[in-house]
Amino acid sequence: MSRLAEFRAAEKALQEQLKQLESLKNDAGLKKEIEFEEKLQALMKTYGKTLRDIVAILDPNPKSGLQQATAPKTRRARVVKVYQNPHTGELIETKGGNHRGLKAWKEKYGASTVDSWVR
Repeated sequence: MSRLAEFRAAEKALQEQLKQLESLKNDAGLKKEIEFEEKLQALMKTYGKTLRDIVAILDPNPKSGLQQATAPKTRRARVVKVYQNPHTGELIETKGGNHRGLKAWKEKYGASTVDSWVR
């Protein structure tokens, strides 16, 4: 695309956006929303409250995604598994399968065999 054509396309897009902006400025509903927001901000400032405080007051038991998204997700703690090698009597305590000694046993004896060694 030539620079002139690019300039004219950008200019046309700008004119369309300016028309849209003018129509939004004259919208009564938008004016009411802006007025409400300004009054709410002033009220929050007067009482020293934040938007989160307001949401907590209005919806103390949130079921919406807004509160759930901000709440930290907790998951169940992993259980410690104790493996005992019947050949050597050695014990390995681990919460996951990423233990170096456990991996070595699984490689040597097979995963199903080592899984049967859980106490």
